[in-house]
Amino acid sequence: MSDAAAKPLALVTGVGPGTGASLVRRFTEGGYRVAMIARDVERLAALEAEIPDAFAAPCDVTDRAALQDVIQRVGPPKVVVHNAVGGAFGKFIETDPATLQRNFEINTTALLHLAQLTTPAMIAAGGGALIVTGNTSALRGKPNFAGFAPTKAAQRILAESLARDLGPQGVHVAYLIIDAVIDVAWARERFKQAPDDFFIKPASIAAEVFHLAHQPRDAWSFLAEVRPFGEVW
Repeated sequence: MSDAAAKPLALVTGVGPGTGASLVRRFTEGGYRVAMIARDVERLAALEAEIPDAFAAPCDVTDRAALQDVIQRVGPPKVVVHNAVGGAFGKFIETDPATLQRNFEINTTALLHLAQLTTPAMIAAGGGALIVTGNTSALRGKPNFAGFAPTKAAQRILAESLARDLGPQGVHVAYLIIDAVIDVAWARERFKQAPDDFFIKPASIAAEVFHLAHQPRDAWSFLAEVRPFGEVW
């Protein structure tokens, strides 16, 4: 067995240029091979060329058959991070029900797929972790989030059900609330006058996810939160 093949496997969904890429970097730095799931084949190929021990696994997380095929090909992960997100902004009167349904499939149904397809092997192996990246829409429904917040709230509740079921079987499920504007290009463009410490760094989010995935069994968290020190909450 090669040195790379001997490393534990992490599977990260929603690998984009911000949080997703930082998650991949943090887990490879922590000694993992990382299967990167997203629909953008070119972006994944570029990250694969850049990050040692990371490899592309192009897939739409809402396609259960495709997701199952990916997992069968890459092998059983020790850690799964569901970072893929479907979002929308607009009041309820403007929201296309199809948008709400699509976001539900990405945020919530895909989490169910991932849990069903990966955690039985974790149980058999004696442990593992399933971490979900969320945000404050999982806790409150503001007027302009009618097509998004319900799906994140459902995601959080599903994660809690998974945690209560899987925890006693040795699999740690945690939900991370990100109460912040993430420091990515489009956010910098939107908040041009904001100081650096207004944003949360994708690397900081990744560090907390890695920490959650490696908490000792006598001190597991389920609901965790991160926010910049100046964020009003």
